[in-house]
Amino acid sequence: MTGSGTGPLTPEILVPMLGTYLVEKNLITQAQLEQALQHQAALRSTAGPRPLGYILVELGFISRQALDAATTEQLILLRSALQDANEQLERRVRERTAELDKALEQLSSINELKANLVANISHELRTPLTHLRGYLDLMVAGDFGDMSTEQQNVLGIVQRSAERLNVLIEDLIQFSVSERNQVYLHIRPCDIAELLRSVIKRSQAKADERQINLHLFLPNESMQIAADLDKISWVLMQLVDNAIKFTPVGGEVVLMVEREQNFARLIVQDNGMGIPDDRANDIFEPFYQLDGSSTRKAGGTGLGLALARRIVEAHGSVIHVYSDIGKGSKFEFVLKIMNE
Repeated sequence: MTGSGTGPLTPEILVPMLGTYLVEKNLITQAQLEQALQHQAALRSTAGPRPLGYILVELGFISRQALDAATTEQLILLRSALQDANEQLERRVRERTAELDKALEQLSSINELKANLVANISHELRTPLTHLRGYLDLMVAGDFGDMSTEQQNVLGIVQRSAERLNVLIEDLIQFSVSERNQVYLHIRPCDIAELLRSVIKRSQAKADERQINLHLFLPNESMQIAADLDKISWVLMQLVDNAIKFTPVGGEVVLMVEREQNFARLIVQDNGMGIPDDRANDIFEPFYQLDGSSTRKAGGTGLGLALARRIVEAHGSVIHVYSDIGKGSKFEFVLKIMNE
């Protein structure tokens, strides 16, 4: 059998370096190989390519029977080498897979240890902080005697710092719980207007302190969603708090809701510093800080957005972020409106 313009289709075309192998087996001489190669090159320009084995037989340097036997032997050797290579590759794949499984198991153990450590430390911090806040409240209320205006101002600063520390500890506790995929939801009907007004009311003092204009936009119609009121409120508080932190003095932060068919789109938008495109996903990673320098102005543990994403995902939704450097950012997610 022959191929179109290629001469006979014989097994020897499947064997690389056939000529060298025949010389090593003393079936042909080096001189005969060189002569056959020259003849092959000459034929290529006139009759097209011809297999080397065909030329060797044609020139009478080797019999067809001897060539077929040598070719078969070489094919068997190549097949054996290929099987060895495949077995070695499969063994390396199994070893590498076992190494990766072990590394994954170790990583899982480390994550569990980290979550337990954070939870234990957070609970240990909560007890003395509760005592501290209790006595501060009593002192501010005058239960331990009258204080001067300066002393009251100092206690006010300490009280606010204690409250901030309490928020950070609660974040750590929530994080340690969510690390175990234990985001428990208490779903019930929630009025969106009341929810957003509550968030604005609790955020107003911080916005005023930083001279940020805080706006709320609500649709004319009333809407109710099925959600965990406390957790969704916490998510919105985190988003508004972040927007206030990263918006310059005199800037604006907007909290709004838009209806899209059977869904309510909750939006927090600001005209602050913005987020680089290559870091938009990183901000949702635990302990990530957009400004990680030692002189960063915005505080926090870097857990707020990570926890917010997990809570929103537990509600069957996803937080999206859109941002332009120097122009601001917009965070949004949708929740299903209850059937009216």
